[in-house]
Amino acid sequence: MMRSIMCGTLAALLLTLAPAAPISAQDQNVELNRELRVAASIGDDDAVNALLNQGASVNSANEFGKTALMMAVESGNMETVALLLTRGANIKARTVAGCSALTFAAENGHIGISALLLERGANLHDHTRAGWDSLMIASRYGITDMVEQLIFKGADLRASDKQGRTALMQAAEKGQVQVIKLLVAAGAELESRDNKGATALISAADQGQVEVARTLLDKGAKIDAEDQEGATALTWAAGQGRAPVVELLLAYGADPNHQDKEGITPLMEAISNGHGALVNPLLAKGADPALRNKTGVSAADLAERKGDVESLPLLRGR
Repeated sequence: MMRSIMCGTLAALLLTLAPAAPISAQDQNVELNRELRVAASIGDDDAVNALLNQGASVNSANEFGKTALMMAVESGNMETVALLLTRGANIKARTVAGCSALTFAAENGHIGISALLLERGANLHDHTRAGWDSLMIASRYGITDMVEQLIFKGADLRASDKQGRTALMQAAEKGQVQVIKLLVAAGAELESRDNKGATALISAADQGQVEVARTLLDKGAKIDAEDQEGATALTWAAGQGRAPVVELLLAYGADPNHQDKEGITPLMEAISNGHGALVNPLLAKGADPALRNKTGVSAADLAERKGDVESLPLLRGR
């Protein structure tokens, strides 16, 4: 063991004394390109210019496909973005995940940079690998100014991601009320469906976004629209225990006795998921505890199985 350590130490010493191997032109270019991306990310325009003049490639990318332009966009360095574009940066380059300079601008809310990119020819309709375009991203994060900008530039309101979700659905899921208003005013379809048949209203109900649900209903969303399983927004809200949304939907006239393809009602869904507090509001709006699902089970049966001693008397009529 001692001998191998000594040999290792001697070898290391000999290496330090040996003349350094010349850096190849390829290695030098790799280092220049790396330094360019770092300089762009911190907004060091003098270094960016110097590195480009030394031979750094303006469109070189790291292992994830991220270029100096993308890094400048992500960091919000507008002057660096303009410089790189002037020096020939490819505005349409994409990362391994399909992200572009414009989607990075949307994700980080850099509206001035997105305006510059659009003016210089960025593709408004580029989608990431997940299927998100810049409008979906800005809508999801509630960047209203950018949503307005992208709509004005002709963003596709009907575009959807790989799960079939539009910008409206993204905004509904995240509770972005102002974005919802902008999208609907621009012509977004209220009844568009994702891959599971859910509408924006169903998504809002599922996530407990009561103000979004109210806005969508006021704009004309169909309150009893069904997903692929036949469930409505009320079914989803009841199953998730979203009491404010349940009360809102009932006040707007949602059907408390709607049965999905398995015969399950909102009342059954609430009981099954341990949300007994919703029994009274549902019963008060006419929910029928005698209804049975396709296996012949009623809400009272479910309460008995769950040991819900508080709900059971209400459901049995005692």
